[in-house]
Amino acid sequence: MHTPAITGSGIFTPEQVITNEELVAAFNAYAERFNAENAEAIASGEIEAKGPSSPEFIHQASGIEQRYVMDKTGVLDPEVMHPLLRERSDEEPGIMAEMALEACGKALEQAGRSADEVDLVICAASNHERPYPAVAIEIQQLMGAGGFAFDMNVACSSATFGIQAAADMIRSGSVRCAVVVNPEICSGHLEWRDRDCHFIFGDVCTAVVLERTEDAQGAHFIVRSTRCATQFSNNIRNNNGFLRRSRPHGMEDRRDMQFVQEGRKVFKEVLPLVSKHIATHLAEEAVPSDNLKRLWLHQANKSMNDFIGKKVLGRMPTPKEQPNILQDYANTSSAGSIVAFSKYSSDLEPGDQGLICSFGAGYSVGSVLVERA
Repeated sequence: MHTPAITGSGIFTPEQVITNEELVAAFNAYAERFNAENAEAIASGEIEAKGPSSPEFIHQASGIEQRYVMDKTGVLDPEVMHPLLRERSDEEPGIMAEMALEACGKALEQAGRSADEVDLVICAASNHERPYPAVAIEIQQLMGAGGFAFDMNVACSSATFGIQAAADMIRSGSVRCAVVVNPEICSGHLEWRDRDCHFIFGDVCTAVVLERTEDAQGAHFIVRSTRCATQFSNNIRNNNGFLRRSRPHGMEDRRDMQFVQEGRKVFKEVLPLVSKHIATHLAEEAVPSDNLKRLWLHQANKSMNDFIGKKVLGRMPTPKEQPNILQDYANTSSAGSIVAFSKYSSDLEPGDQGLICSFGAGYSVGSVLVERA
């Protein structure tokens, strides 16, 4: 049995930024037009009027101040309200693979590895741009990696589940060096015309390199243990899929074909689930919570993270102990905890322990206990 380690991490950040103020201006323009066009139906009670959004409402509800996106032009056009991404031919690299190359390159550089030393690529993300061929295999080819590759989708927990899968294969000896990459174009599955959620998501891509601890060439994080858990819930759902056209009215622009959540139910049910998951993981590994120098949590909502951090540590964590990046990146699904890890981990000393944790649709929860070496 071999001990796995995270030896490198990397982030691809899109160039375009949408501030809360820009987003609110676009949404309110859309809402005004919608209300004017449907005045009679609204007056009769057939449909509800759309209320305005505000930067204050967004920040109070989430802690988000801006988000990076692959395209802001379409999102901010009140007549479009979704990203406009160029259609590519089958001979061109897909947009997710293109994002992945930069993140993987940075992670490999930090690890001191070349792509031809990689023998496993896992593309773990909440959405993939096509069912097949696997995006991971395309990334593998474009990188020049060997071995094998596959896609994985466990929604917002995809990254931690991917890390566990790669770590287990390293432990068993079936692979020596793995890349887990998380290209998240969350702007594509968000309903930007829904006031309750139009501010939630942003785009990014993260990657981590995992290999045997004895192969690490510099500072690294030993993966002490991993835990994953799932519990079925409809409270976060997207009904889009390949069977859509087989059903009556399947090609209509339906609200349930984008991200949908029952926010209050999610808050009520997920927080105790995650808190218990982390507490159990630490107890099984005989690691007191006081030993944790850093919590890299899923970046969905500041209030959720504050609640979990307080439950885990028994007190409110300091910003250094529990770094947040969602004010800049918004919710980037599976990539959020890895963005936080990549940006806020190099200051830890040998022997310091930390925990990466993600949670989301499923429900799904994944945690990775690491130690700086």
